[in-house]
Amino acid sequence: MKDQAGRRRARRLAIGTAVVIALAGMNGPWLYRFGTERYHQYKINKPEYKAENGHWDIVEFPEEYRQDTIHAALLHTGKVLLVAGSGNNQDNFDQKKFDTRIWDPVKGTIKKIPTPADLFCTGHTQLANGNLLIAGGTKRYEKLKGDVTKAGGLMIVHNENPDKPITLPAGTKFSGKTNGKTFVSKDPVLVPRAKKVFDPDTGVFQRNDPGLGRIYVEAQSSGSKYETGTQDNYRIQGLTGVDARNTYGIAQKLALDKKDFQGIRDAYEFDPVAERYIKVDPMNEARWYPTLTTLSDGKVLSVSGLDDIGQLVPGKNEIFDPSTKKWSYTSKLRQFPTYPALFLMQNGKVFYSGSNAGYGPDDVGRKPGVWDVGTNKFTKLPGLSDPGLLETSGTVLLPPAQNEKFMVIGGGGVGESKLSSRKTRLIDLKAKNPRFVDGPELEKGTRYPQSSILPDDTVLVSGGSEDYRGRGDSNIHQARLYHPDSNSFTQVADPLVGRNYHSGSLLLPDGRVMFFGSDSLYADAANTKPGKFEQRIEMYTPPYLYRDSRPTLGGGPRTIARGASGTFTSRHASDIRKARLIRPSASTHVTDVDQRSIALDFKTSGNKVTVTVPKSRNLVQSGWYMLFVDDGRGTPSKAQWVKVP
Repeated sequence: MKDQAGRRRARRLAIGTAVVIALAGMNGPWLYRFGTERYHQYKINKPEYKAENGHWDIVEFPEEYRQDTIHAALLHTGKVLLVAGSGNNQDNFDQKKFDTRIWDPVKGTIKKIPTPADLFCTGHTQLANGNLLIAGGTKRYEKLKGDVTKAGGLMIVHNENPDKPITLPAGTKFSGKTNGKTFVSKDPVLVPRAKKVFDPDTGVFQRNDPGLGRIYVEAQSSGSKYETGTQDNYRIQGLTGVDARNTYGIAQKLALDKKDFQGIRDAYEFDPVAERYIKVDPMNEARWYPTLTTLSDGKVLSVSGLDDIGQLVPGKNEIFDPSTKKWSYTSKLRQFPTYPALFLMQNGKVFYSGSNAGYGPDDVGRKPGVWDVGTNKFTKLPGLSDPGLLETSGTVLLPPAQNEKFMVIGGGGVGESKLSSRKTRLIDLKAKNPRFVDGPELEKGTRYPQSSILPDDTVLVSGGSEDYRGRGDSNIHQARLYHPDSNSFTQVADPLVGRNYHSGSLLLPDGRVMFFGSDSLYADAANTKPGKFEQRIEMYTPPYLYRDSRPTLGGGPRTIARGASGTFTSRHASDIRKARLIRPSASTHVTDVDQRSIALDFKTSGNKVTVTVPKSRNLVQSGWYMLFVDDGRGTPSKAQWVKVP
């Protein structure tokens, strides 16, 4: 059978070659012109080319359904949630035009979903009940220097009263004791009461440590004359008596400098069956660019982000309890840059790869390590190459997840740096002394690489740009398959669409990979024309889907407990060589901490395939998974959805 397939392939190749030679003989110059674009199309659409390299197709929604997709998640209904919020568009934000779409990639149907807040730059993760938890988003767009008309900045409010907290409403006025200038708060602020500090040597309470509140303030009028150059203490208008004595503000420079984005506290669950957002309790901290990571007990950790005054959340991380729908702070502080790549390990701790999406000091919280959230102990991991080029890098848990090996891909310098890295870095967290080693290099320095685990245990790495947000026409139209077994890349078909900032990818149940988004700063190499958000979806069909047949899978249970087994039917059961549970992705800003592929033990009998789910809760988190089986050639079945309670 294999010999027949080889002869068929050789015959097709010979025919194709003969056609090209004939055309060349008839009209060489015409062939040259044909060879630039039309011959390329002819080549990439040949069956044998697809069987070796796969194929890309563009999906362009009808105009009324197009949006600037920033976030995407695969739902257990097989549909894809596409979230734009305001879509990095100030006009949409000002008009409160917030967008979400549900797309069925099989039926091709698209549905608009009412969006309750600006979920642009939110965080998200899959929950055990099949809903998607979404938390954070945008309260205010950034203002660049030159666009800021009123001096403003951060005011730290102090409360020295140990007996009670104090709440200051929005519109509270702060008057400088030295500079005499008045600034007004934009939001209310709760300032906790002071803490009494006990001195064990004297046996008395020696002093009070004031409670602190953070609030954004701005001048009452426009103009540079209202700026301040130095720190000052501020009296709070409207307070009297004890409150006036105990409560005051301190601010550094309040100026017309650039103002960063501000986050929101809002949190929602998206119900894939009802196809609607369900509001849950808000977070304690406002967050813009947060990461949500599931922990050992099924609760969700929310980390980092810019807060409601545009400052990096100062290490105040919190946990969502899906049973109560409420949030609580972790006991201790730990600060990370925004969108940190945080993964649950099999020992219950959290691995931080160093990958992140940007905001935050360049010398705080950027080194990779293992974090014990309960004790707050953080153990740094050595050996990372290009350690200063981790911003906008991608991180993927290599398949199968049991091996606990990670790859960090590409990255760039902090902020709008032109620097980018060609490195891939590998780490085995099961090693006695884990350390990073270099993997195969990329052809080009790559920011914003997209990576998707495939059911044949390869990883598709595609897209990105050499410069910040595709600057200088630097999008990378290349795709490669990484093979963990040989630690090597093979080049596959080139994508048709460039993808950089605000892009992502998802594995679909049929084995294809969906790509979305891209937000270039400029549309030309000279950086003179403003970029346009990429609204087209692109689908990559891997080589394994161009084989003569694929194994079938069906007829099994919808729920399998950890440690339990489930039996499915397959006409190709005797040829099954692998079974994988793959957790559906929730992707944004080069961050997808949900995706993982778990190897299953299995046995076959007749047309039956029985799979067994591992017992570890940290390996197999509760929720919905795609179950794939692969045949001897590595061709996967279509996935069956299975819930692990």
